[in-house]
Amino acid sequence: MNMDPTAAGFCPRKLAKLNDHLRERYLAPQKIAGCSIRIVRNGVTACDASLGMMDLERQKGMQDDTIFRIYSMSKPITSVALMMLFEEGRFQLTDPVYKFIPSWRQHQVWVEGEGESMVTRPLTAPMTIQHLLCHTSGLTYGGFLPGLELPVDPAYAAAGISRAGTDTLAQFVEKLAQVPLLYEPGSRWSYSLATDVCGHLIEVISGQPLEDFLIERLFKPLEMPDTRFSVPDDNLERFAACYERAPDKTLRLQDDPATSRFRQPPVAPSGAGGLVGTMSDYANFCEMLVNRGAFRGQQLIGRPILELMTRNHLGGASLAQMAVGGFSETSNEGVGFGLGFASTVDAAASGTVGEGDFYWGGLASTLFWVDPTENLYAIFMTQLIPSSTFNFRGQIKNLVYGAMR
Repeated sequence: MNMDPTAAGFCPRKLAKLNDHLRERYLAPQKIAGCSIRIVRNGVTACDASLGMMDLERQKGMQDDTIFRIYSMSKPITSVALMMLFEEGRFQLTDPVYKFIPSWRQHQVWVEGEGESMVTRPLTAPMTIQHLLCHTSGLTYGGFLPGLELPVDPAYAAAGISRAGTDTLAQFVEKLAQVPLLYEPGSRWSYSLATDVCGHLIEVISGQPLEDFLIERLFKPLEMPDTRFSVPDDNLERFAACYERAPDKTLRLQDDPATSRFRQPPVAPSGAGGLVGTMSDYANFCEMLVNRGAFRGQQLIGRPILELMTRNHLGGASLAQMAVGGFSETSNEGVGFGLGFASTVDAAASGTVGEGDFYWGGLASTLFWVDPTENLYAIFMTQLIPSSTFNFRGQIKNLVYGAMR
């Protein structure tokens, strides 16, 4: 790929500090095994690098076509896919979820207590599809997030809700119907299983399996051949190992590519966190986003629809005011949340640059952001769990914006 930092509006000398930073601070001391990074501005590639190793145990270097677990970077993809049905008039954002999942009429809201002593009450208004898309539904992650314990989470285990993918999506949402909501929909924000429910809604509304819909409507038009819910045998050689930080701060293998659960197609594909893909695949998705829904002559989603998705849907509030618990793929101050994306609504409050951008990240420390004002997108891929280990986003953003002319 041809790179021209100057044509992209960067100072080459200053932008070169980005790769130096990653090599010196993370690769040399083996805080991560390897990474890939791509920066594109005004349609010109300013940085495209694959650094370090994709598999330490097998001594395999990072490649341009390495396949990564993108985890929650699946959420924006699923959200865009669902909104493609919205723009066809197949549903309204204000539609109650029970219109498509009838058993969800019975949802209750937690009042106090836990277990058998838990007190609940009926909802004052139904949960809507908009609530699902912006994580204000009242659902939680059911105890699956590290360091976050919420009073309703034991009810998820009692209902048999699992992240193992052993249930179909239809069975998964039926079990969720039994779980009390943490709060009245729309009143708070909590990172949750909601985008998995959006994946099920895609199946119900479109009449197609989720992966088939994604392939037909997004992955083929966007030329994303390696973005799938599993890694086939033919692609195993390109599948990165995933690591975690041991107590002594060394890297420890967390998921071996050869025995990974991503080697088998799941019974219930997770639209919230189940996709794998390459840097080039996700770059094509970001190219469509920065070009306001268009990709190489095709308008995949309408510009006004995408603009609606990337606005703050928290009623003018920030995550700092709305969020329950501390877990998120973003900081909370000065940050809003739309339909599948976080957004920087106040750069001064957030202490970051790039006001007006929209973005998300994944459990294994992958991240991206799109900045419409600067006509820029950036993607960083590595495989280190959890994503809170290092503040890659803040560091990379400082280096990228600091190199702009």
